[in-house]
Amino acid sequence: MIGALRTTLAVLFMAVIIPLAALIAFPWTFISGKIDFLYWVGMKITRATVWFTGTKVRTVGLDKLDPAGTYIFMSNHVSNLDAPILVPLIPRRTSVLAKKEIWRIPVLARALDMGEIVPVERHNREAAIQSIRKASEVMQHGINMTVYPEGTRSPDGRLLPFKKGPFHLALETGFPIVPVTMLETFEMMPKGAWAAKGGTATVVFHPPIDPKKFSTREELTETVAAAIESALPEERQHLPRRHRDTGSTEK
Repeated sequence: MIGALRTTLAVLFMAVIIPLAALIAFPWTFISGKIDFLYWVGMKITRATVWFTGTKVRTVGLDKLDPAGTYIFMSNHVSNLDAPILVPLIPRRTSVLAKKEIWRIPVLARALDMGEIVPVERHNREAAIQSIRKASEVMQHGINMTVYPEGTRSPDGRLLPFKKGPFHLALETGFPIVPVTMLETFEMMPKGAWAAKGGTATVVFHPPIDPKKFSTREELTETVAAAIESALPEERQHLPRRHRDTGSTEK
């Protein structure tokens, strides 16, 4: 009951604050040609929304990262809370992969382009390749990239097979990968749940992995998967390494 009430308050908060913020942030962004203020407002709203759900956040290892560095953050994905918790924690600005359908809204599409968000079509191989190229261009501007290599939320909290795309991106750009493990978000809001139960989420930032030290994509994938899995509870470490990469062309 409390979780449902908190989640309802979070939704109402977004319904009220987002249009109000947009009235100020969008005109300023389009007039100035700079995305920083809009991004700052978005992160503040996201943090507040997470707070409304009764979710507290604890980080491990974030202080070990170079705040001026450019990284590819790769995280496990088990809950709708994952992105709202993770993205505001990332030093400086980060881009993400977003469904291309969002670009159908003209004003929002312009803001997304200014923010260098990368559109992706999951089931179109050629479009997926173009998305990786676009992500590479974005990172050359010093912008971080945050991706979920599983491609979707895990239904039971265990790691799903990883997609090829994020690792092609790492090998192509040479930017270090920061494996991230989200803990307790599955218990608070698993896939299919509409209300968050509240609690404390732990976000573990593992040491950066240099893709230039790996001769194959498979070896890099194995290493990143092992890092993410190392912080998971034992009951969620069941997937054999060789089954993690399906050979899919998605994301």
